[in-house]
Amino acid sequence: QLMESGGGLVQAGGSLRLSCAGSGTFFSVTAMGWYRQAPGKGREMVARITNRGVANYAEPVKDRFTISRDNGKIAVYLQMNSLKPEDTAVYYCNAAGEGPDYWGQGTQVTVSS
Repeated sequence: QLMESGGGLVQAGGSLRLSCAGSGTFFSVTAMGWYRQAPGKGREMVARITNRGVANYAEPVKDRFTISRDNGKIAVYLQMNSLKPEDTAVYYCNAAGEGPDYWGQGTQVTVSS
C-alpha cells in the first residue's frame, strides 16, 4: 500500500513537499514516481525516478519540481516550488517494476491565484 501526504492549499509562487511511503510487500520495484490528474483531464506523469537515481520530469514542471527517493525504503518525495494554479490536481504516488504498478489514493494540491 502506498500512502501520500503533504498536499494542501497554497498561493501561487508557494511551495509544497509531497511524501509517499509504502507499507506491506512490493514486488521488484525499479522506479517510483508522481502522477497528477486535474479536473476533467487524464492522469499525467509529473516526475519519475529509477532505483539508480535517474530522474525525468514532465516539461511543465521542469526546474520547479524535484523528485527524490529513499532507496532503502519504498518512499518517494516531490518538492514543488514556484507553484502555479495550473498545478492544481490530485497527485498520485506510483511504484513500478516487473509486476503490476502500485498506486496511492492521491493527495489534493490546490494552488490559488
